[in-house]
Amino acid sequence: MDTDIIPLGERALRSILDHVLSVDDEAETSYLEVKSAIDPTSKAGVAKIAKFLLGAANRRPQEAARHFRGNAVLVIGAQKASAPGIPRGVEAHELEDRLRPYLGPQFPAFEFGRISVDDEREVLFIIAQPPQDGQTIFPCHKDFQGQDRRDNLEDGAIYVRGTSNTRPARAGEVLALVERARGGGKSSIDLDVEIVGSISRVDRIDEVMEQIYHLEEEQFSTPQEPATQTSPPAFLASGLASSLFGRAQPLSPQKRAERLEAWRSQKRTYIARGREHFLGVGLPGVGIRVVSRDRFVAKPHLIVTFHGCEVLDHLTADNADYEKIVEPVVRQQNPYEVGLDPSVYRIMPREYPVAWSNRGGDAEVVLTPESFRPNVRWESDQDDYVILARNPQVGAVTVTWVLTEDGNDTVTKGEFEVPTGDLIDAADLLKAAFFEDA
Repeated sequence: MDTDIIPLGERALRSILDHVLSVDDEAETSYLEVKSAIDPTSKAGVAKIAKFLLGAANRRPQEAARHFRGNAVLVIGAQKASAPGIPRGVEAHELEDRLRPYLGPQFPAFEFGRISVDDEREVLFIIAQPPQDGQTIFPCHKDFQGQDRRDNLEDGAIYVRGTSNTRPARAGEVLALVERARGGGKSSIDLDVEIVGSISRVDRIDEVMEQIYHLEEEQFSTPQEPATQTSPPAFLASGLASSLFGRAQPLSPQKRAERLEAWRSQKRTYIARGREHFLGVGLPGVGIRVVSRDRFVAKPHLIVTFHGCEVLDHLTADNADYEKIVEPVVRQQNPYEVGLDPSVYRIMPREYPVAWSNRGGDAEVVLTPESFRPNVRWESDQDDYVILARNPQVGAVTVTWVLTEDGNDTVTKGEFEVPTGDLIDAADLLKAAFFEDA
């Protein structure tokens, strides 16, 4: 088995699993432990996982770095020639909550991997992070008494990884960990931050939005013959198609006047909301690429600020809806449409590592992944948000970033310039995004 790899990703995990299937208990080392059948939802199972993580965290950095780039792996649900797995459904955050009483509040992050056995079972991998010079000693924080005394945990005890098991530390090992803690603190962070994708520039946004809203009001205010109500006016036939086809039953003059007045009172809100939908659909998404040079960064908190820019939710072409750009004076009711429209809500998975918002006149993106690994590229997806320069005439924008690390008081900062994309006319963008076939 090649141990000069980072034990993340399906290929690496399958290589480890194949090794376990070949040699079983002989696979166990200071960086690899195997448990054929434990229940991660039981007290005994949680205690066994906690013991492994405590021992892995209390390794010496130079020794740990010889294999798996300093990581250590616990394989659950495998043995020689067989991988029965464990029942699916072990949620990472739930297991972390069960482990926290044993590990304490300052314990380093750890990661999870899975390989499916069948529809109901999987092999679970617990990956401990590389130990670092300057890290404190990590004692156990809670007692556990199991049926097998080898599984017991003692509050305040220090556990270390032996050649093939986790055990209480000896005096020399405790002193070595004290020296690790005196290792001068963590080394400085050298971070490369790049923007993936284009910072957009769009001209005449407000003008085009006002124009199409004026057209909506004009069409509603101008009585039309029933025979012509399904034909778009000349202005929209040239590329900006109308949403006013097939109106509901005609309103009385009084009702029409009341509805138009109510629409006018909300026009600013409608335009602001429609502008977000228009640009979210029409503009390309942006991502951020990060590489930490020769340094493991635990639980980073990276704030990237695009100065003089605006951030908006990125929407796919399938979300394009002209009536979300221009709110009709009278919206037709679909009898088959029930409840709220889910497309207007941004629903993110729990602990999603990317968040974005507007701060004053700047766009801010916050990245909170589990870690940045040495010389390994971390990149966010390009379908989260779009970045728009507020001044469409600028050729570049300034990007600054601020990084903090869990357990480290040092603040690392950076700044660079990013060229903007080609200037786009809002009318052309609207036609391309919503009426390409018109």
